[in-house]
Amino acid sequence: MQAFGMFCLIKKCLRLTIPERIAHAQKVFCRSYGTRTIYALSSGSTKCAVAVLRVSGPKSAVALQQICGGVPKMRKASLRRLYDPISKELLDKSLVLWFPGPQSFTGEDCAEFHVHGGPAVIKSVLTALSSIPDMHPAQPGEFTKQAFLNGKLDLTEVEGLGDLIHAETEVQRKQALRQMDGDLKVLYSNWRTRLLKCLANTEAFIDFHEEENIEDDILENVFADTSSLNDEIKKHLNDNRQGERLRDGLNVVIAGEPNVGKSSLLNSICQRPAAIVSPIAGTTRDIVETALNIAGYPVLFSDTAGLRETNDPIEKEGVIRAVKRVMSSDITIFVVDVQKQSQMLQEAVSLKDFLAYYKNILGLTSETENNPSGCVNKENQMALVIDNSSEMLVVLNKIDLIEFSSVSKFLNGNEDHVCAVSCVTGQGFDDFMENLVKKVKLLCGDPLQGSPSLTQARHRHHLGKCCLQLDQFAHMLSHDVVMAAERLRLAAGELGQVTGAVSAEDVLDVIFRDFCIGK
Repeated sequence: MQAFGMFCLIKKCLRLTIPERIAHAQKVFCRSYGTRTIYALSSGSTKCAVAVLRVSGPKSAVALQQICGGVPKMRKASLRRLYDPISKELLDKSLVLWFPGPQSFTGEDCAEFHVHGGPAVIKSVLTALSSIPDMHPAQPGEFTKQAFLNGKLDLTEVEGLGDLIHAETEVQRKQALRQMDGDLKVLYSNWRTRLLKCLANTEAFIDFHEEENIEDDILENVFADTSSLNDEIKKHLNDNRQGERLRDGLNVVIAGEPNVGKSSLLNSICQRPAAIVSPIAGTTRDIVETALNIAGYPVLFSDTAGLRETNDPIEKEGVIRAVKRVMSSDITIFVVDVQKQSQMLQEAVSLKDFLAYYKNILGLTSETENNPSGCVNKENQMALVIDNSSEMLVVLNKIDLIEFSSVSKFLNGNEDHVCAVSCVTGQGFDDFMENLVKKVKLLCGDPLQGSPSLTQARHRHHLGKCCLQLDQFAHMLSHDVVMAAERLRLAAGELGQVTGAVSAEDVLDVIFRDFCIGK
C-alpha cells in the first residue's frame, strides 16, 4: 500500500498525459543524441582585421581534424594553417580554439577559427566547413538556443544577451549585462523554489494529513509563505516600467501651439537642423522623430504639429497625430511662447492654474482623436492629454524678447517642472537639459541599484498571471484544498514560463527532501 501510495503521489505531481510523456522523452533524446553540428560567422560581417567562425556540435572535432589537421589543446589558442578538406588548398593561417563540452558556450563541443577578416577568406572557410558531412549552417540564434537547451542559460539570461548585443547606450549596457549575469534568474528561481515548496507541502497535506508526520499548521504556514511571495511579486511589478522603458527607450514628445519654437527646441537638443524652422504657422504637419543618447539613456524625441483649430485637412491630421503621440508619451515637453502668455504667467498663482488656463487655448478635445473629420473646439481641450502624460516639462521659450523678471515669480517653486529658455541665444538651455535628464533618470532608474529590473513585457504577463493564481489560491484554501493546490501548480508554471523551467519533477525533489515519506 505504501508503494502504491507513492506511485499515486508521483503520478499526481507529474500530471503528464501519455502523449506528453512521449513528447518529453523524444525531446530529451533529441537533445542528447540528435543534436546537429552547426557553423556560422560569429563576428561582424564587415571587413575587419579578425573574424570569428564558430562550430558547435558532435562533429566539431571532425571539422578541426579535416581543416587544420588535428584538435589543439583545449581552451588554448593555437596557430594553425587551414586547408580545404577536398582540394587541400591553403585557405588561411589563423588562431584555432577547442572547447570540449560541457565547458563551452553552448554546452556542446565547440571550435572557433579566428581568421583574417577579408570577405574572401571568410567565404572560403565557410565553404570548407560546408563540404564536411553532417555540417549545417546555423539558423539565427541557434547557438544561444543550444545553450538554453543544454542548461547553460535560462530564458532571462538569453534575453539579457540579446539586449546586450543591441544595447546602444551605456545604461542599456549595464542593465543588459546585469540580466545576462543571471540576476533576474536568481530572483525568479528563488520565487519558484519557494512556491514549489508550498505546493509540495500542500500536496503532502492532501495525501497524508491523517498521518502523524504531517504538522497540524502546515496549511497556515503555506498561506503565510504564499502571501509574502505574492506581495514581493506585486512589488516587483509595481516598478513604473523602469526596466522596460530603459530597454526600449523613452518617448519624449514636444508639443504646443504653432510658432512657439518646438522645432527650434528639437534642433537645439539635437545640435543639428533635424526639423524645418519657419515663421509660417503650421510648417510641421507630421511627426519628426530623432533618437538620441541622453546621459547614457536612449530617448526618442518627437516634434509634433502645432496644436490649434484648423480647417486644413492635412494639418488637422497632423494635430490628431500630435495628440495621440502625447497620449502615449513618457515625457511631454509643452513649449509656451512667453511673449504671448506673459500676462497670464504673471497672474498665475501656481503651475496648476497656468495649465488649467493654457489647456483651454490649445483647442483640442478627446473628440479629435475619435472623430478626425469633426470640428475641433476649445472646450476643455488638453485636459485629456495633460492628465495622461506621465511626466511633464513646461518650457517658456523666447525669454530673450522679454524682461526675465516678469517670469521669475512664476519660476520660483516650479523649477522641477518649468524652464525658461531662448532657442536663439541658448539662454537657460543648460538648465533645461539638466531638468530633462533628471526626469529621464527618474523614469528609467539606475539598473545597478536595488533588485534587478523587469525588462520584458513577457515577464510582466507571466508574473501578473502568477499573482492572479496566488490570489485565487488564498481564496480557495479554506474551501477546497485540492483546487487550491492546482492554483499553486499553475502559479509555479507561470514562473517557470519566465525562466524556461517548467519541469514537474522539481515538486518531487522537494517532497522527498523535506518529508521523507515512507519513513
